[in-house]
Formats: sequence, C-alpha cells, structure tokens
Amino acid sequence: MEAARKENARRQYDRDGFYLASQPIIPHDVLASAVAGMEAVKNGDFDTGVPPSNEALYDPSRLCKINDAHLASTGIYRLVTSDALGKWAAAVSGAGRVQVWASQLLIKPPGSEVAGHVGWHQDRQYWKFWRESAGLFTAWIALSDVGATSGPMRFVRRSHRWGFLDQGDFFGSDQEALKADIRMPEGESWEEADALLPPGGVSFHHCLTYHASNANTSDLPRCSVAVHMRTQEAEPVSGDRSYYTSHLDDDAHCPVIFRS
Repeated sequence: MEAARKENARRQYDRDGFYLASQPIIPHDVLASAVAGMEAVKNGDFDTGVPPSNEALYDPSRLCKINDAHLASTGIYRLVTSDALGKWAAAVSGAGRVQVWASQLLIKPPGSEVAGHVGWHQDRQYWKFWRESAGLFTAWIALSDVGATSGPMRFVRRSHRWGFLDQGDFFGSDQEALKADIRMPEGESWEEADALLPPGGVSFHHCLTYHASNANTSDLPRCSVAVHMRTQEAEPVSGDRSYYTSHLDDDAHCPVIFRS
C-alpha cells in the first residue's frame, strides 16, 4: 500500500508540479517536538545556541517568516531530517539523494489580512544561485490544521511546465494584479488547487510551480515549516558564494536526508 501511494505521488508531482500528502506522514512525536520548537523560536528561545539566519520574531499583525529555524531548534531540526520526510521527498522527486539547503518557519496569524498574503511567484525567481531548475523543490509541512479559511498554499496545476517566467512577487499582496502580469504560454490555462492539510501533512512542489496564499480568516494561526531541497541533479552556479551554497558541506546547515 505504501509503495503504491508513493508511486502515485510521483506521477501526480510530474503531472501537476506538486503533490499533497493529505494524510499525515510526519510521526506524532516528531511533529510534537517541532511544534514545541516553533513556540520557542518565535519567542527568541534557541535551544541549540544558534540563532536563525534572520532576526524576525513573531508579529501577530503579519506573516512571520523565520529563516533556517532548523539551526535554532533541535525539534525543528529533527523534523527536517526525519526519515519519513526524506523517504517521501525521494519518492516524489525520484531522487537518489536529497539534501536540505534551507528552511523557513512560517506563521500566518488570524486577522493579519493582506499582511498575511504571499503573492504568486515561482521559487526559482529567488534561487538564481543554482545553475538550473532541475532537482530543486520544496516540502511544506503543516504544523497546524490547514483548512480552507487558514490562508492555505494555492498551486497552479502544470505551471512547472511553463518554464522559468521570472514573473510574480512573493512579497506582493494584490493577487489578481500579479496573476494578470504573468504571461502564460499559449494554450495553457490557470487552474488553482488549495493545499488543505492536517498537522503532519506535507505538500511538495517544483521550483517552477506557481503558488501563493491569501489571508488567514480562521480563528487560529496557520503554522508550517517550508523545507527547500535539492536532488543530485542540482548544482550551484560556478564560483557562487551565496549564503546557502557556501554551507552545502555543513551537515548542520544542509543535512542530507536521503541516500539510495
């Protein structure tokens, strides 16, 4: 049953540019330690003694994005290096090797309105320190229940096949204006899908897949960890010494979570 589920995940990822593991794949104890880690990190408590790579703290009025929280929390590090996540990432991507190269703790408070928006974009727009798009993808792990009113991630089916358009803006709030400026290839259509996930559920998406999220109109924060990964296909730009590619040999920063 598990093998069939993973094979189906691979087919869906190839076809649509994303896959939703809508049944929890993260073990309960791993999830619980990550949630505890989130609560500590958002309040500036780092049990590893190492801070995240930015100084953002929780602000109940807007989307909170704390970069590389896995450096600051043993619970979040345990989450991003979990065996279950590594095996699913490999199954979805078809990889023989999967390496984490960045993470983001994302908390979208209720009532944050447009300040909680993430605009339509391709991740590749912000990842130009990698040579090509192949082998670059993200696992988005729900730490809370993500329902239709939580401001869930929204993916555009098959948009990973449009190539790198370099249009859109993560930080934009006017979704319709951003969408209008994205020049789809002739004959393509815009078909959105919401990533509705339980705690421990995971979505995987290709770095060229267009995605965004709207306001959280529920009564509770929407909490997640985004884990950026590469397979053996992805190589940094020659001579590049950006923050992320300069730490690829450091297992604390960039752990390898799957090897075939």
